[in-house]
Amino acid sequence: MLRYLTAGESHGPCLTAIIEGLPAHVPIVTEEINQMLCRRQGGYGRGGRMKIEKDKVEITSGVRHGFTIGSPVTLKVANKDWENWSEIMSTDKVEEFQDKEIKRPRPGHADLPGGIKYGHRDMRNVLERSSARETAVRVAVGAMAKQLLNQLGITVVSHVLQIGSAKVMQSVDAIRMDEVLASPVYCTDLGAERKMLAAIDAAKEQGDSLGGIFAVHVSGMPPGIGSHVHWDRRLDGRLAQALMSLQAIKGVEVGLGFAAAALPGSQVHDEIAYDKEHGYYRRTNRAGGLEGGISNGEELIIKAAMKPIPTLMKPLASVNIESKETVMADIERSDVCAVPAASVVGEALVAFELAKAVLEHFGGDNMAVIKGRWEQWEEYVEEY
Repeated sequence: MLRYLTAGESHGPCLTAIIEGLPAHVPIVTEEINQMLCRRQGGYGRGGRMKIEKDKVEITSGVRHGFTIGSPVTLKVANKDWENWSEIMSTDKVEEFQDKEIKRPRPGHADLPGGIKYGHRDMRNVLERSSARETAVRVAVGAMAKQLLNQLGITVVSHVLQIGSAKVMQSVDAIRMDEVLASPVYCTDLGAERKMLAAIDAAKEQGDSLGGIFAVHVSGMPPGIGSHVHWDRRLDGRLAQALMSLQAIKGVEVGLGFAAAALPGSQVHDEIAYDKEHGYYRRTNRAGGLEGGISNGEELIIKAAMKPIPTLMKPLASVNIESKETVMADIERSDVCAVPAASVVGEALVAFELAKAVLEHFGGDNMAVIKGRWEQWEEYVEEY
């Protein structure tokens, strides 16, 4: 089974991931991982941390001479800012540290519930791990999953649909990565892009933050991945959980999503057609490529809604956990808007979950076997 774990704190020495279950002979290009890490650090509205960190992955196991070898893969992304936090984040005891402890939890963050759960009186023990900095190494994991999927002709691309109230008004079909990267907010609609930039500038001036919506598009997925027979095997549920695990995500849609609730069935469901060239296909794709928890062969389209970042330069009211007095929440260095960055993380998370589902369906411990079974499945679907 394909799985991974991450470790590390926002201002610790590094972030680490261990991936288990990657088959042997997957071609791995380190620079492609670094390019995705660079995309995660980009996007208009990012804070000062991105001026310090220049994320690059170090692969310390599981890859040799450009190919996976079947053993666990270890990924490491260093935190360059660690040298400025080595005392605050020291693993050894530091005397007289109370004046630097975090006692004013931020509304909307994990500070207070995490402190209560784990019995911490210094909220830094919570915020360091709950920080979205952890997603850097998850992007590296997803970038490796994308390289596996590429071997099977599956591509995963993300883009931004909305920031604040500024949004793309027309449906977006074919997504090209070069067009996404040409935009400072990773949006392919120039009119919406201008409004998004203005909204971010206004929020920054007001000491506020903005959320938004991004979409992940997946092409090349065959029909039959996932299952309807058990709740935990439904591919739509698995993808939703993967995206909801991303910090600040508050909603996930597949295809029409919530809009389908206001429409009659005749305007929601996709008519089925058949011809010798395409086999079975849908005349529309309102389902977003998933029916009954199973991929149907159409493009997968999944959207995620991100709330505004909880750290505000003009903080909201909170309570000092020692004195119980009303105070203003603590301020940590933060972004005004991280929706473009979140879209890259979402892309990585979707890629990993799909790689996992594909390996479960086809099995095999090396790419030659997996490709052989993939070709057999294509022949079966074509003849069905």
